[in-house]
Amino acid sequence: MKRQTTIKDIAIKLGLSTSTVSRALKDHPDISPKTRSVVKELAAILGYRPNKIALNLRNNSTRMIGLIIPEIEHNFFSAIINGVEEIAYKNDYSVMVFQSNESYKREVINVHTVLANRVDGALISFSKETKDFSHFQKLIDNEIPVVFFDRVTDELHTDQIIADDYHGAYVAVNHIIEKGCTSIAHFAAPQHLDIGKNRLLGYHDALLNHNIPYDPNLVMLADTYKTAYKAALEILKRPNHPTGFFAVNDMAAIAIMKAARYLGIKVPEDIKVVGFENSVVASISEPELTTVDQFGFELGREACILLLKRIEETHKENFKPIKRAIKTKLIIRNSC
Repeated sequence: MKRQTTIKDIAIKLGLSTSTVSRALKDHPDISPKTRSVVKELAAILGYRPNKIALNLRNNSTRMIGLIIPEIEHNFFSAIINGVEEIAYKNDYSVMVFQSNESYKREVINVHTVLANRVDGALISFSKETKDFSHFQKLIDNEIPVVFFDRVTDELHTDQIIADDYHGAYVAVNHIIEKGCTSIAHFAAPQHLDIGKNRLLGYHDALLNHNIPYDPNLVMLADTYKTAYKAALEILKRPNHPTGFFAVNDMAAIAIMKAARYLGIKVPEDIKVVGFENSVVASISEPELTTVDQFGFELGREACILLLKRIEETHKENFKPIKRAIKTKLIIRNSC
């Protein structure tokens, strides 16, 4: 492998000091225009490239962002990654991606790895198991800017970027009611997560706004394909089963439709189903799934923009956390 050209190589060939060459490459005013021109011309001929690692170490920066997510295979978090990387790379930052696989213990390891790699900032969506946030406090104590997204907590003094879960859920359930359903089940996420609480609240308020009594027996903790399929089989076998279903995510909604098909129940003729996410699978399911778009790509972009702003701020003593919500949109397809 050919050795990379260094400033010292250029200095030797031109009979200059390395400090003169370094300043010439940076257009320092103490170096004459003629010398700057000669240095830059030879640097181009020799294929000189600045050593980013050395530069970053001198600047006490790695130009690296740590991104911790629950799972990469989830379409929403894949979209988040794409949005984060678009902004990061445009600003000359690299992104280290970690997944907790919904494990608190693995998440703690992720945070320690982020610390060990001296990242300039961290973007975090925590696991379902996480109820103790002290490991994230270590990042803050080390003066590493942190932005939480999607799954957020008010226990830490940090910025937050979320989807408008309440409004998205309200609009989704309102749509099901407008299609003639008065008995609507909700397959929910864990209620210690804000996304679980806010989507349940949107469901609850949409029912009450139409004078439909809220029945806690129609709310089930089922936010994975496996748990939702099992719950759907159970509830659809009831003599007077619900005619409407609002699922906390698209995979749970797909599971409901699969269970219905297995039992000979037609969608949307017999039951109507709405998801939340607008994943790729929603547009290729049979029937195509009506769902709420939570704009993961945009959410990732906004989270990264805010993080870079925090990284570049020089005065941080008057830090006031920002909480921003991305608007959601109901995507109407054939499952209703």
